[in-house]
Amino acid sequence: MKRTPGPVMLDVAGTTLSDADIERLTHPMTGGVILFARHFQDRAQLVALTDAIRAVREDILIAVDHEGGRVQRFRTDGFTVLPAPARLGELWDRDVLAATKTATAFGHVLAAELRACGIDMSFTPVLDLNYGQSKVIGDRALHGDPRVVTMLAKSLNHGLALAGMANCGKHFPGHGFAQADSHVALPTDDRPLDEILAADARPYD
Repeated sequence: MKRTPGPVMLDVAGTTLSDADIERLTHPMTGGVILFARHFQDRAQLVALTDAIRAVREDILIAVDHEGGRVQRFRTDGFTVLPAPARLGELWDRDVLAATKTATAFGHVLAAELRACGIDMSFTPVLDLNYGQSKVIGDRALHGDPRVVTMLAKSLNHGLALAGMANCGKHFPGHGFAQADSHVALPTDDRPLDEILAADARPYD
């Protein structure tokens, strides 16, 4: 059975579009663009870049990895420097109601600032469990308890939705137990599948 390939998400070369970028954006297999810190100089430049992308393809999805803490691509010129998501989990342990309200506000601020610059989607929240052994995850994780991660993610997602932002949780089925950084190595998790599904995969239910 022949499989039809789906659209791809790619990035662009710099802070403005090159002719090569425009050629790739017009390709029918291009479905989205992901931006990184290297694509940002200031807010005006970022808006000009997203406007230029839309001038080429009005229907294209523009996304970014913007979680708060260590993974926040834009931090200056009006962008709020958000705390690491683990701070929400720490607040939960002290005051559940305050944590859920703060998570909603966190998501709303994150999304509103991005949407104002023409960005449609953020790859957030991190749904991995914090086992205290993965340096690449660490304080990017909301908590070590899958129930708490689920509840805080739901509140954060609500804030994102209030600002009109699409999002995608990550990293299924869970990166918190595996120590290797998947950007540079192959992470492995040798626990039984049932154990992973019972804990790490629960926030994705």
